[in-house]
Amino acid sequence: MNMTPKPQSAVLHDGQPSKSEQTRETILAAAAQFFCNEGYNAATMRKIAKVANLEAGSIYYHFSSKEDILGEVLELGLRRLYDEASRVLAEAEAQGKNFRQVLTELVDTHLTFLLTESDFTSANIRNFPTLRDDLRQRHRPLRRAYSDLWNEFLTKAQQNGSVRDDIEIRPVRQFVLGALNWTVEWYDTERFSVATLSERVTRLLLDGMAKKEQALVLAPRHGDQQILEPEGGVNKAARTRKQVLSAAARIIRDRGYKAATMRAISTEAGIEAGSIYYHFGSKDEILDEVLDLGLRDLLEGVARTASDREQFPDDLSRIAAAIGTHLECLFQASEFTSANLRIYGQLPKEVRARHWPVRNEYAQLWDRILQDAQDSGSLRSDIRIVPLRQVMLGALNWTVEWFDLEKAGRKGNISLAELTEILQKLLLGGLTK
Repeated sequence: MNMTPKPQSAVLHDGQPSKSEQTRETILAAAAQFFCNEGYNAATMRKIAKVANLEAGSIYYHFSSKEDILGEVLELGLRRLYDEASRVLAEAEAQGKNFRQVLTELVDTHLTFLLTESDFTSANIRNFPTLRDDLRQRHRPLRRAYSDLWNEFLTKAQQNGSVRDDIEIRPVRQFVLGALNWTVEWYDTERFSVATLSERVTRLLLDGMAKKEQALVLAPRHGDQQILEPEGGVNKAARTRKQVLSAAARIIRDRGYKAATMRAISTEAGIEAGSIYYHFGSKDEILDEVLDLGLRDLLEGVARTASDREQFPDDLSRIAAAIGTHLECLFQASEFTSANLRIYGQLPKEVRARHWPVRNEYAQLWDRILQDAQDSGSLRSDIRIVPLRQVMLGALNWTVEWFDLEKAGRKGNISLAELTEILQKLLLGGLTK
C-alpha cells in the first residue's frame, strides 16, 4: 500500500510527476489544510484555489466539485494511517513485542499522523462526524478496517491477560481512539513534542490516573438528582426564545455550524421565519448564546457535583462523580453542551475566541479537582495535571461521536450508566489490571 503523503499520480517517463499531477497534489494539500483549520462546510472551490495559489477557474480542470476533493482527502488521510498501523502491528508480532511496547507505538503512530505528519489525517478526523451520511458512506469500510486493527490488538491483549477483562473491547477501543482524536483540539507543538505527548498519553491509558493501591469506589449519581438548577417560571416570549435556541442547538449538533441558517433554525423551531427577529438580531447572536449555554451548563453541573462533599467525601469519588456529571450534561441534562463540543473544531477562530474565557474557567475547575486529589495522595504523582485533564476531557468529549443515546440499552448497545462506569474505571484505573 502507498505510504507517501500525497496521492499516487501519473508520472512522466523519467519517474517525475507531470505538471498536471503536481497541480492536483497542490490542490489536495491546500484543501486538506483548509478542511483541517476551517472545516469542510466553510470551504468553497474559490477558497481552496486561493489557498493553493491558483486561479479559481483552473481548479475545475482537476476536480469537478468540493465533494470530489473531499473524497480524496478523506481517503488519503485514513489510508496512510491504516497502512502504518498495519506495519507496526505486523512488525510487533514478528519481533514478539509486549503489549505495552505495541500500544506505545500505535499511540505514537496515530498522534504523529493526526498532529504533525498529515493535514489529511486531521482533516479526516475533524470533519467526518458532521458530514452528510452520503459523504461518509464510501469511507466507512476503511474506517471500520482501522477500528478492526485496534479491536483485534486489544482483544488478543485481553485474552492473554494484558488488558482488564471487566470491560468489553468495543468501548475500550472507542475510549482510546477518542482520547487520541480530541488532541487535535488542544495540542500545541510549542509546548511539547508529539513523542512526549505519546508517552504521557500511553501511561495514562495503561495505568489510569489513580494510584493502584487506592480503592476505586465509583459514585454514579442518583437518577433523581438534578444536575442543573431548574428554571423558574417563564413567559411566552422567554419560552419562544428557548425554543429557538434549542432548535439551533440541534441543528449545529447534528448538521454543523454552517447549516444553522436563520431559515433552518426557524423551520426547526416551528415558527415563522420573520418572527425569529423579534427575539434575536442575527444568526451569530443565536449561535453565540447556544455555545455559551453549553459551556455554562457544563461548568455549573460539574461545579455543583465537586462541591458536594457530603455525598462525595473523598477525592476519587468526587472525580468519578464529576465524570458522570460531564457525561450527563453531554447526553441528557443539556442539549447545548453536546452542540458546543460536537462542532467546536469547525468554529471560526474569532468565534472560539469569544468563548475561551468560559472554557478556561471549566478547565481550571477540573485542574483544581485533580490537583486536590494529587495533593492528597489519591492520584499518581508522576503525571502532570494539565495534560491529564486534556486527555481525560478528550476521552469524555469524543463520546458524542460514537455513543447514541437513542440506542442506549438496546441489544448490543450499552446504557449511559454503563458508559459512565466504563469511563470511570478506565480513566481512574487504566486498561491494565
